[in-house]
Amino acid sequence: MYDAMDRGLMWFVTRVPGWIVLVVALAFYPILGLVVPLALRWSLVGLVEMNVLGVVFAGLIGLGRLSGMVEAARRRHLVEWTTDLRLLNPEEFEWLVGETFAREGWTVRETGRQGAPDGNIDLRLARDGARVIVQCKRWTATQVGIDEIRELGGTLLREGMRGGAGIFVTLSDFNRAATNEAKKLGIRLINGRELYGRMEKVRKAELCTICGKPMLLDRSQRGWWFRCVTPGCTGKKDLSSEPGRAVELLTR
Repeated sequence: MYDAMDRGLMWFVTRVPGWIVLVVALAFYPILGLVVPLALRWSLVGLVEMNVLGVVFAGLIGLGRLSGMVEAARRRHLVEWTTDLRLLNPEEFEWLVGETFAREGWTVRETGRQGAPDGNIDLRLARDGARVIVQCKRWTATQVGIDEIRELGGTLLREGMRGGAGIFVTLSDFNRAATNEAKKLGIRLINGRELYGRMEKVRKAELCTICGKPMLLDRSQRGWWFRCVTPGCTGKKDLSSEPGRAVELLTR
């Protein structure tokens, strides 16, 4: 029950425009805490209890909105600044894949839950009337095999969707049997190399003036700066004279 309430709250504060969330949060206190008990002529004790309840609900909505903003910033930063996807945990990997698809123009709904059954569906995508389901595997060494592809095929069948509506994403690669099965079913495969390529196309990071590749935001004892992570490139940009730029990058 509490899990469902938590998911419902997070859905509200992340999907509804910020001004509506603010209005609802501010309305909880006067309406639930004052108007309702006074209209029903409750006792002073009831009035105080509802007043506290109104403050609590308003606070939960406000904290939920703040948490949603922080989480959204984390997801944006995963795409902008992650150079080694192997350092991500499974949940962060799903966030990164979802953010990448979102920047490609898809509406993304996350359905995968770590430690709980997800029905082989981590993301649901929608664009121009098309619907797609995505399965993510943050495998780095083990190749995805035919069994995993068949499981996704079974999920598509259960959902009443064609094979072309399925995408399988992994950090590693797919063995020959998996590739052949995916072709047969029409499932699209994205391995680690292709995922890196798609990220490069949607990134908005600072570009190196030497090689033109995205640079990584980093911090030293002298302050914030960009450094190029392309092998053999020594491109750098010191942000000590632009502290506002560093703050913008960290919070946008």
